Amino acid sequence: MDSPSPESTVASLLAPHKGILAADESLKTIGGRFRALNIASTAESRRAYRELLFTARGLSEHISGAILFDETLRQQIGPVPMPDALALEGIIPGIKVDGGTSDLPRFAGEKFTQGLDGLRERLVQYRELGARFTKWRAVMSAGDSLPTRTCIEGNARALALFAAMSQEAGLVPIVEPEVLMDGNHTLARCEEVTERVLNSVFAALSNQRVALETMLLKVGMVLPGKDCQQREDPAHVAEATLRCLRRSVPAAVPGIVFLSGGQSGTSATANLNAICGTAGAPWKLSFSFGRALQDQAMEAWKGSRRNAAAAQAALLHRASCNGLAVQGLYSDAAERGARADGV
Repeated sequence: MDSPSPESTVASLLAPHKGILAADESLKTIGGRFRALNIASTAESRRAYRELLFTARGLSEHISGAILFDETLRQQIGPVPMPDALALEGIIPGIKVDGGTSDLPRFAGEKFTQGLDGLRERLVQYRELGARFTKWRAVMSAGDSLPTRTCIEGNARALALFAAMSQEAGLVPIVEPEVLMDGNHTLARCEEVTERVLNSVFAALSNQRVALETMLLKVGMVLPGKDCQQREDPAHVAEATLRCLRRSVPAAVPGIVFLSGGQSGTSATANLNAICGTAGAPWKLSFSFGRALQDQAMEAWKGSRRNAAAAQAALLHRASCNGLAVQGLYSDAAERGARADGV
């Protein structure tokens, strides 16, 4: 049977009322989260946790795709390879392909993302293993003098090369330039930095001849830093986010999926609801959340099979709330577990 085309993969990932589950934590990241809950981090415990997430009954009603880590892509649920198990549930398997961030030499406080070496060959292998889309993350800070032009343009070039190689391999790239929430920057500063970053990224994508129609953008909402004293309500977050995106993201991009970026599950959902409930965006808007979908489930699980049902219920609840938010229908009643009228 012929493999699905990139166009059909994009359409499926952007299916109405659905979003993407980011379950691509590195060994270091998931190890830290497990340790905080006194869960041993082993290949089997990580496999069991991802199996718990992916086999939650009804997850595909709200989740269109799942981003995996290299280890998970090669693991199995019983006799079935993990990507095949997801596909059987109607969830498209994807893969994080970057090698993580490292300090940018001679630029204190800034990072660059590694992983371009050998990427072309790995992409072919990932496709053979069942992945249909890829993701590469770059991170930038929004300090008074950060990010520098060197940091922005270096990361933009790497994102463009990743995207071009992914499309060359027949995979849909998710381009993720993240402006971090760390710091005390204001909403206005975050908007300014995000616009600069996105303009540079799309210039690099154009220079690399990336087809915008078969890629997705994963980006943070425009938010004040975690240490900023002035908090913003969802309406202001939505206004700033959409203004920034309209100024910097071409309409040819079929969809934008938001990352949660350190927000709590409920805050991320409320802000997503305000953004998606605003009419007039030229792209489809959705989510690609990691911790904002998983935190409550992991805390309920605690590494014990006895808690699997409670953990899956927590995941499904958050996924359902975000499915409503994509439609602009999230409410306090939905958060309490009630279904919105007509949904």
